[in-house]
Amino acid sequence: MKFNALIPELSVTDIQNSLHFYTNILNFKIEYERKEDKFAFLSYGNAQLMIEEINENWNTGKLEYPFGRGVNFQIETTDIEEIQQSLKQHQIQPFKDIFESSYCSNHTIYKQKELLVLDPDGYLLRFSKDL
Repeated sequence: MKFNALIPELSVTDIQNSLHFYTNILNFKIEYERKEDKFAFLSYGNAQLMIEEINENWNTGKLEYPFGRGVNFQIETTDIEEIQQSLKQHQIQPFKDIFESSYCSNHTIYKQKELLVLDPDGYLLRFSKDL
């Protein structure tokens, strides 16, 4: 397995609740776990993410919901509607339902479908699909 150059590690309040959300609802894959540390390394396509139950090792300040203030994690997907359907099946309201965005970079316009959802601790996940 190749590790990305940047892999966010999110502090979570309940590792089991977060694992259920990421794996059963969003279809992330558990690459490996260290159950004794309440840690998991997850992937979704080419995206990689680590989650670890709060343990005071990495805290730089008090954590209050929503934990993800000021950051969102863009995750590429091939089937944004599948994610939307899974959220509905689990009665989870998206932060923002599917919408289209256009971004200009070097005189090229890129169009995407996007869907925003908060994880159980308030981290903002932005699933995107190129159009």
